[in-house]
Amino acid sequence: MFHKQHPFIKLIKKDIWIAIGLVMIWRGLWYVFDGIDVWLFGGSHALSGVFGIVVGILILYIPDRDLKEIERL
Repeated sequence: MFHKQHPFIKLIKKDIWIAIGLVMIWRGLWYVFDGIDVWLFGGSHALSGVFGIVVGILILYIPDRDLKEIERL
């Protein structure tokens, strides 16, 4: 017998796969950045953290020359 899924169930299944995919991307990026941390900063989490903050602020500032994106925080 063919059983048709409820649209809500299909949506939930799709959302779960999207969430899993995003988590896997972030997990991979996390490991890459850990490698860069060891390579550039000798594993110093303090230097790596400061560098990450500076780069993050620059990424938010450069496109429109303001930091309105972090005002919501």
